[in-house]
Amino acid sequence: MTDQDDIDGLAGEYVLGTLDATERTAVAARRQRERALDTAIVAWEQRLSPLLEAIPEITPPDHIYPQIQMRMSSASGLRTQSNADVMKLKRSVSFWRNSAAIASALAASLIVFIGVRELTPKPPSKNLVAVLQKDAASPAFLVSVDVDNRLMTVRPVAAKPEAGKSYELWLVHDSLGAPKSLGVIDEPTAMQRPSLAAYQPDVIEAATFAVSLEPEGGSTTGAPTGPVVFAGKLIPADAR
Repeated sequence: MTDQDDIDGLAGEYVLGTLDATERTAVAARRQRERALDTAIVAWEQRLSPLLEAIPEITPPDHIYPQIQMRMSSASGLRTQSNADVMKLKRSVSFWRNSAAIASALAASLIVFIGVRELTPKPPSKNLVAVLQKDAASPAFLVSVDVDNRLMTVRPVAAKPEAGKSYELWLVHDSLGAPKSLGVIDEPTAMQRPSLAAYQPDVIEAATFAVSLEPEGGSTTGAPTGPVVFAGKLIPADAR
């Protein structure tokens, strides 16, 4: 173990509070005159500060440390070592013991963080709706738009199919120039399409959705050729 390892281990014990009162006082005095030790202590404090609120304090049982001391003093290898060697070995054991504890605490903190992050609900997508109608008494289609995901759902309400004809949906906004086709409404029930992927949210929100009556299969010119029979603008879904 290098001198830097010893300094780092001592700093870790100081921050963790595993030193006795005499040792802690000595370390507090040393950090005033040893820049490397003070830097190591500050680094440990910054490293462990996020755990202060996430990890509850745990007091080891009273019998643990005496058992460790007894085993160390009874080990045959320690009987032949000088007091300095014994202290060095104790410091090494303490360092690795606390390192393991810190690693466990960090792992537990990470699990808590991941769990909280995964359980934190994501902000709901912005959902808007438009009732496409000729007048207030004749709703024909309901358009629902998930603006964040550019996803559009069209549901027929009271629109009646016409033989040899198709309803085609258009997006109308000044910034687009000519109306842009969002496809033929050819499903008798709800249909969902990512037809809005090319448009910005502010354009989608401010646009008019219009339905024209086209030849079967839709317009062949890229622009409305038949009469616009239904239209409407988006409003927040909860404002209906």
